[in-house]
Amino acid sequence: MDEMEGKYNSYRSPLTSRYASKEMQYNFSEMKKFSTWRKLWYYLAKAQQSLGLNITDEQLQEMEANLTSINFELASREERRCRHDVMAHVHTFAACCPKAAPVIHLGATSCYVGDNTDLICLRDGLDLLLPKVARCIDKLGRFASQYRDLPTLGFTHFQPAQLTTVGKRACMWMGDLVMDLKNLERARSDLRFRGVKGTTGTQASFLALFKNDHQKVEELDRRVTELAGFSQALTVTGQTYSRKVDLNVLSAVAGVGASAHKICTDIRLLANQKEVEEPFEQEQVGSSAMPYKRNPMRSERCCSLARHLMTLVGNAQQTAAVQWLERSLDDSANRRITLPESFLAADAVLNTLQNILEGLVVYPKVIEKHISEELPFMATENIIMEMVKSGADRQECHERIRVLSQQAASQVKQHGRTNDLMQRISADTYFKPILDKLDRVLDPSGFIGRAPQLVDKFLREEVEPVLQLYQEHLAQTAELVI
Repeated sequence: MDEMEGKYNSYRSPLTSRYASKEMQYNFSEMKKFSTWRKLWYYLAKAQQSLGLNITDEQLQEMEANLTSINFELASREERRCRHDVMAHVHTFAACCPKAAPVIHLGATSCYVGDNTDLICLRDGLDLLLPKVARCIDKLGRFASQYRDLPTLGFTHFQPAQLTTVGKRACMWMGDLVMDLKNLERARSDLRFRGVKGTTGTQASFLALFKNDHQKVEELDRRVTELAGFSQALTVTGQTYSRKVDLNVLSAVAGVGASAHKICTDIRLLANQKEVEEPFEQEQVGSSAMPYKRNPMRSERCCSLARHLMTLVGNAQQTAAVQWLERSLDDSANRRITLPESFLAADAVLNTLQNILEGLVVYPKVIEKHISEELPFMATENIIMEMVKSGADRQECHERIRVLSQQAASQVKQHGRTNDLMQRISADTYFKPILDKLDRVLDPSGFIGRAPQLVDKFLREEVEPVLQLYQEHLAQTAELVI
């Protein structure tokens, strides 16, 4: 069977074959994982040598020269033989580093490479997600600024409510993403290295290596932590770092899914109203049966992936809850799936969301038509106020408008006609004192309150400050694989 045929005879995750970026795929690849294991063994040996253990420069040079020359076939055979992934890779590394073989994994437990690598991948994964969230915020910010004062129907219970603006609604979406950005930043800043802790977190093996020199053990932990790019290590662990760390990170990552789902659901609803649409390419097909259709497939994809992302945090909750004492291995298989898939799904969600936001289309004339159908009812209180100013009795005016409103509503609902309430009011001589003011009363811009000013304030005070760290990343566009 050739390589191409084999590719299509084995299951491939759609997250990697269709949706996630190459960068995020590499972050959770076997090459990244096992080359990081080797780097960690190298860091450990380097720090041990610097603190007096009998490790030669030649051994370190041999390890450093073979950090990425991994014989995956040999590693696979070794794991089938010994049923232990870490020892399989110890043997595989030793095979290409015969001089360094005696000092590889010296004093360490499997979680030294396993857990520390996971923490590195979580850190690097967050570093990939953060600019993507920032770009989505930036795109929405530009959209909100452009449409800051374009009136549109607000909806509560998906029923027409008071007017808002297209830009103000976009700020609601942005507000959720700003929270996500801050949560991801917090999760990133809270990450600490596991470091060198031994089999139950007591550092007993390293204390033995350094002949009960506690200061050297502490310094070893500090130096390895620094070499791995972390500023701080956990003080207390079991054999593993607490799985609450995974939960903390995945909760923030899953929050991106919730925000994206809400945004894209709103876009889908507005697409049904023909007020707002996601980008639709010239040769894109909406339906195999109905050629006229323009389905919001990107937004639907985003919602679909977001639902999967949101479910994965439950795995992290369960895993954190069921760990026994210093550790149990029933976390391992679950985490091999849950950690990468959370980041791959979040990456796919953000790539898709950014692509949508870069091409979001607004149809002001459709929005204006929908406003004209509902605004007469919303304007009745303003009409009553104008009549009272001209000397009319408030209760009598209210009753007259109530009757005319019911008549107009009947025409709309029972006969499918347009809302003719204003024509009915204009034809009633009772309202003659304010007829010259009706156009002003019915101006939609008079019903949007402080929406434009709130958009400006939100962008100035809450969006611009959080984007300062990401300015160099904001120009990058999102390309979808499919």
